[in-house]
Amino acid sequence: MRALGIDPGTATMGWGVVERDGGVLRLVDVGALTTPAGMPQPERLLQLYNGLRAIIERLQPDTAAVEELFFGKNVNTALTVGQARGVALLALAQAGIPVYEYKPTAVKQAVAGYGGADKRQMQEMVRLTLGLATVPRPDDAADALAIAICHAYTAPTLQRFGVS
Repeated sequence: MRALGIDPGTATMGWGVVERDGGVLRLVDVGALTTPAGMPQPERLLQLYNGLRAIIERLQPDTAAVEELFFGKNVNTALTVGQARGVALLALAQAGIPVYEYKPTAVKQAVAGYGGADKRQMQEMVRLTLGLATVPRPDDAADALAIAICHAYTAPTLQRFGVS
């Protein structure tokens, strides 16, 4: 299974692809799509969409996982992240890739074994899980890998219970 994880954002959208062969996970590729500050929002969303479509075409994931939207105190941030999520979901749906969504606490539980893990703990667990020399940068890319790892661990159970 080749899983694409996406950490949605308008300024920076992290992405990471892992492959699971039996019980072994390996990094395929990781990165982040960025848009310039001051660029009009519709143009930013188009740039993210086009970038994500190119990644999907190049890396050919079988499945994808996107973090569910977390509503914090900043409504404007939640709205723009929601727009970026929509762009990601559209690109994945158009490519015919099944999409799974995970709450931040579920990702932390799957990757670090603790739903209250902090950012540094998560990044270190991503590094250790994939046998990397360093933590992927930027933070959004490491977050996207955590989402992909969560799905790679969770997918066999979902399949066993017929959840699609």
